[in-house]
Amino acid sequence: MPNFAAPQRVVVTGIGMLTPLGLDREASFAQALRGEGAVAPAPESITRWLPEALAACVDPAFAAMLDKSETGLDRATQLALIASREALVDADASRWRYPAQRLGVFAGIGMGGSTSLEALYVRFHQQLQRSIESNGAVSPTVVHPLSVPRLMSNAAAAGISMANQLRGPSHTYSVACSSSAMAIGEAFRNIRHGYTDAIVVVGTEAMINPGCFIAWNALRVMAKPVSANVAASCRPFDRDRSGFVLGEGAAAFVLENAELAQQRGVKIYAELCGYGSSSDASHLTLPSRDGQVYAMKMALDEAGTAPAAIGYLNAHGTATETGDVVETEAIRAVFGDHAAALPISSTKSMHGHLIGAGGAVELALTILTMRSGSIVPTAYLENPDPRCTLDYVPRVARHGQKIGAAMSNSFAFGGTNVSLVVRRFAT
Repeated sequence: MPNFAAPQRVVVTGIGMLTPLGLDREASFAQALRGEGAVAPAPESITRWLPEALAACVDPAFAAMLDKSETGLDRATQLALIASREALVDADASRWRYPAQRLGVFAGIGMGGSTSLEALYVRFHQQLQRSIESNGAVSPTVVHPLSVPRLMSNAAAAGISMANQLRGPSHTYSVACSSSAMAIGEAFRNIRHGYTDAIVVVGTEAMINPGCFIAWNALRVMAKPVSANVAASCRPFDRDRSGFVLGEGAAAFVLENAELAQQRGVKIYAELCGYGSSSDASHLTLPSRDGQVYAMKMALDEAGTAPAAIGYLNAHGTATETGDVVETEAIRAVFGDHAAALPISSTKSMHGHLIGAGGAVELALTILTMRSGSIVPTAYLENPDPRCTLDYVPRVARHGQKIGAAMSNSFAFGGTNVSLVVRRFAT
C-alpha cells in the first residue's frame, strides 16, 4: 500500500538514450561533448517539397536493435522501447523485488503515431487513386487492423508496460515541447508521495515526415541551412540564428524511491529533487518571461536549493528570434547576480528539437554533465546576440567542473513551462 507518511526522496538509477547523436547513452553524450551536430538535409521525401529542409535523424541502424515483434510498431514507440531497455539494464532492474503494482510507466510525446498516421493517409490516397482508375474495383478503406493502436499517444507507455510487466500507473503526457519533462516531473511526484516504488519514464518523438514538416514550415520557425557547414544551421543564442531543426529520438529513465534503491545497492546517477510547472495563458506560440520565471522558481523552491547552488543549466534554447531572448531574460530574473557566472548550454544546437522527447534527452545530458564534470557546449555559437550575453558555453565543452546541482528547462507552444532540478545524491 502507498506510504503517505512523509515525502520520499527520488533518485535516477538508469538512463537510456537513442538520439541523432548516438544509438545509446554513452555514444550520445560523447558526441555532445565533442560539439558535433547531427543536423543534415532532411530525407528526400521531405526535400522534394521543401528543398531547404533540415532534420536531425536517428541512425537507421537502430532497426537492428528491435525484436521481430516490434518491427510493425510506430517509429516513436520503437525508439521508446529501445531507450527504455537500456535504462532498465542500466538500473539492474532484473534484481527488482518490488510488487508489479508498485512499478509504473510515464511517457511524454508531442504527436503520437505521427509516422503511422502519415503512412495511413498515403496508403489511403494511393488506394483511392487506384480505385478511381479501376472504376471502384479497389477499396481505399482497407488499412492495417492495428492502425488505431499504432496511432495512440499512449502506445509507447503501453508497450513498455507490457514488455516488462509493470502493472502500476501508466500515464502519457502530451504538452508539445514540454511533454517528457512533465512526465518526469509527475513521475517524481508519484514516487515522492508514496504511490509507487519505481517508474520507467520515457520521452519519445518521431515526426520526420512530409506532413509534419510542411505544417512546421508554415509557422516560419525552421532554420535555414548554413551553406558553409549544414551541421551548424541551428545556432541558439547567436545573432545569426534562423530557427530550430526538427529531430527525433528517445530518452528513458528509471526513477526509484531512494531508500529502496540504496537497499539494493544500485548505482545512483542523481537525485531528482525539484519540479516546477506553469502555464503562460497568453499566446499559443509566443513565450512568456513570467511563466518561465515561475516554473524555475517553483523547481528551486521544491528542491530547497538557492539559485547560486545551481552549477549548470540546460536551456530550452530553440534558436528562435524571440524564444532565446525571453529565456535569457527569465534566467536573469531568477538567478540574479549568479546568472552571469552560471554555465548554460542549448544542446538543441546538436541534436535538434526533439519536441516531446526534448525534455528527457536534455535532462539525460544534464545529469551526465553533472556526474562527469564535463559541460556540453552550445555548438556553433560564434556571434552571441547582444541580448543573450550569458555564459552559453560556446562551441567547445568545458571539463573539470564541480557541479553539485543542475537545472533543465522545457518550454512549449501553448505556454506550458517545466523546469527540473537534480543534484548529486548524498546519503
